[in-house]
Amino acid sequence: MNKKIIGIDLGGTTIKFGVLSVDGKLESKWTIDTNIAENGRYIVSDIVKSIQEYLITNSLTTDDIFGIGMGSPGQIDYEKGTVRGAYNLGWAEEQEIKSVIESEIGVPFAIDNDANAAALGEAWIGAGDNKPDVIFITLGTGVGGGVIINRKLVHGSRGAAGEIGHMLVDSKGFTCTCGNVGCLETVASATGIVNLANKYVNDFEETNGLVKLVKEGKASAKEVFDYAKSGDKYGTFIVDEFAKYLGKTCSQLANALNPNYIVIGGGVSAAGEYLLEKVNNVYLEYAFPTVRISTELKLASLGNDAGIIGAASLILK
Repeated sequence: MNKKIIGIDLGGTTIKFGVLSVDGKLESKWTIDTNIAENGRYIVSDIVKSIQEYLITNSLTTDDIFGIGMGSPGQIDYEKGTVRGAYNLGWAEEQEIKSVIESEIGVPFAIDNDANAAALGEAWIGAGDNKPDVIFITLGTGVGGGVIINRKLVHGSRGAAGEIGHMLVDSKGFTCTCGNVGCLETVASATGIVNLANKYVNDFEETNGLVKLVKEGKASAKEVFDYAKSGDKYGTFIVDEFAKYLGKTCSQLANALNPNYIVIGGGVSAAGEYLLEKVNNVYLEYAFPTVRISTELKLASLGNDAGIIGAASLILK
C-alpha cells in the first residue's frame, strides 16, 4: 500500500502535522500556529486549510491519503470525534472535529487524547519496540500517560484511563490542580520538582549552589537536575526524592499490568540516563519479582514526533 497517513498533534501554541507511510516512516512534517481567538473557532478550519495546501503543493489528492489521525487536549469522545474541556484552546463546550474534517477533506478521520497519541507513537515506532503492552508516562508541566494493552489503548468507561499523574503518592503532600492532595504530578512534573525543592530548602545546611538558587526563587526543574548531575548535595537529594515517587509509581503500574515496557517521556525526561537509573533503582526495589524481570523501564525516543506518529496510527486501528 503506497497511500499516506497524516498525523496531527494539536497544542495550545502550535499544531504539528506529519505525513507518514503506513509502516510508520515519517516522510515530512510542518507546523502552524494555533489560533485560539474567539474561543478557538478558527482551529479546525486552519487544520483543513493547511492539509489542503499541503496536498496541492505536493501534487497529491485525497486518493493518496488513507486517513487522518489527531491527538488533542481535552475530553475526547473518540467515537463521535468531538472535543470539549480543552480550555487552553478555548474549547470549553463540545467541538465537532471528525464530521467537519471528513466533510471538508473527504478521508477517514480519528481522534484521541494527546497523551494517548504520544503513547501509541512510542509503542509503535519508538521505545516500545512495537510490543503489545506498553505504558507511557509523560513528565511535563503536569504528568500524563497512556496505557496500551494487547496493542489497544485502554480508555476506561468514560475515557479517563491513563491519568497516571493523579495517582495518589503522598496523602500529606501538595494540593493538586484536580483538588486532591498528593497526586504524582505534584512531585514528579517540572512543577513538582520545584515544589520539592522549595519544601526542603530551609532544612538543608548548605547555603550555596542549588539551595541559594531556590531561596532566590530562581530554580527550575532543569536547574535542579543540572546541579544534581554536577554533584550538588541538595540537587541530588531532590532528584532522589523525585525518583522515589516516580519509581514506586512505576512499580505499582507494573505490578498491576506487567507491560513489556514503561516508557518515560516529556520535557523532564531530558535528564536522560541519569534520571532513568535513579528511577529504575527504586522501581526494582518495589516491583514484584516476576514483574522485575519482565517489565523494563525505558526513556522515550521519539521526542516531539511521538504525538504526530501516534495520531497517524489511530487511523490504522
